[in-house]
Amino acid sequence: MRDVVIMGSGCAGLTAAIYTARANLKPLVIQGLEAGGQLTLTTLVENFPGFPEGVQGPELIERMRNQAAVFGAEFMDGHVGRVDLSRRPFTLEVEGQHIETRAVIVATGASAKLLGLESERRLLGHGVSTCATCDGYFYRGKDVVVVGGGDTAGEEALFLTRYANRVALIHRRDQLRASKIMQDRLVRNEKVKFIWNSVVVDILDVAQGVVTGVKLRNVKTGEETIHTCDGVFMGIGHQPNTAIFRGQVEMNEVGYLMTREGSRTSVPGVFAAGDVQDHVYRQAVTAAGSGCMAAIDAERFLEAEH
Repeated sequence: MRDVVIMGSGCAGLTAAIYTARANLKPLVIQGLEAGGQLTLTTLVENFPGFPEGVQGPELIERMRNQAAVFGAEFMDGHVGRVDLSRRPFTLEVEGQHIETRAVIVATGASAKLLGLESERRLLGHGVSTCATCDGYFYRGKDVVVVGGGDTAGEEALFLTRYANRVALIHRRDQLRASKIMQDRLVRNEKVKFIWNSVVVDILDVAQGVVTGVKLRNVKTGEETIHTCDGVFMGIGHQPNTAIFRGQVEMNEVGYLMTREGSRTSVPGVFAAGDVQDHVYRQAVTAAGSGCMAAIDAERFLEAEH
């Protein structure tokens, strides 16, 4: 029987592990399919407090993991395949093992939607990005493209105009799906250009290890062209990793867990932190902050039962 199990090992999960471990709750961290979360796909992180020289994403995650381990947190490889939150103690199934726990902190995050290209995977963190707020600063005076046509892509494109020389928005249709106000802002911005009726079929250049351009195909004519650029930003949205909680924990229409009074979910004893419940900010520092909140909420919940 565990006092608390933390699902997820990104910034939110590891911060929750540090706090619950220091509270002597001996947390078990289930690391998940993407151990370390999205920061492991990032190179230099310059906006996390305390690192004026910046820090590599994987190094930051490793330091947080080691810090949690120092205070007694335990780590388990694998992912949770099934949960039963209908009664306490809660039951989790991890790689065939059954674990019982009095409280659960869900920090399973949200995965950026990608195109599924091999070149995209290999250049992720080397010119391909899923977060303009995180990486836009590195593209000062450069040319970038944003893939997508909704509000997410629009927000990414407008943010990038603060730094980039030119921002090309690539969309498979001949008009955006973004809200009218977002479309107006994009059209008025002289740095933004539109490439209509086009899809990205390849990202160049894997051989060089950096982005040099994208190969586009016009969906109407079939013509393929090369558009040179220094960076590619995916603006096709995120998918919260909450499928196993469907029907058990309240979530919004997209699948993000709903929280109230801090990190509390609709199920007493289940708390949520990080991108699994935050579809607005999605930053490492906000994920860490919410991990702290979830840990304190879980600790107080368990104390109240004694």
